[in-house]
Amino acid sequence: MKEEKDIEQKEEKVSPESAGETPQDNTGEGGQQQEAQEEVAQEDEAVKALEARVAEVNDKYIRLAAEFDNYRRRTARERLELISTAGEDIIKGMLPVLDDCERALQVLRESNADKSAVEGTELIYSKLMAYLKGRGLSVIEALGQELDTDFHEAVAQLPVQEKKQKNRIVDVIQQGYKLNDKVIRFAKVVVGV
Repeated sequence: MKEEKDIEQKEEKVSPESAGETPQDNTGEGGQQQEAQEEVAQEDEAVKALEARVAEVNDKYIRLAAEFDNYRRRTARERLELISTAGEDIIKGMLPVLDDCERALQVLRESNADKSAVEGTELIYSKLMAYLKGRGLSVIEALGQELDTDFHEAVAQLPVQEKKQKNRIVDVIQQGYKLNDKVIRFAKVVVGV
């Protein structure tokens, strides 16, 4: 027990309270400055993380807006194409009637038929052609032109004497047509060789 008393007395002598000192706090000026720096570092990290998130969301927004704009343009273009070619099948179906009108006019003119029959057939033909032209139909010019496989289909070749007639169209078997600059029927032609 004596030893315990001695230890207690020594602790009393060494304790800071007995020496008139107060225990030191880590929250002094130096500690506060360190804590403030840690808080600033944490806030900087949080700001950087938020800036990265904002940049990511902004990038996604820009991509989505561009994708929507492309979609809008594509659908508008498809709609215009659909409208411009909506009657293509109907007009293709009317081309044989147009061909028959042309043949009828040719036969009537060659047979010296009644003038009123020729005028009536010409009137029907011109009205039909005017209607179809109003819908975007146009004739592919062929006679005398150089062969162009984008518009003409050569069905026969004919030997010609003149050099300037070579590779040129000398006869049109069937008239070709375009609908709004799209070929719907190639002109069937005879080419000079």
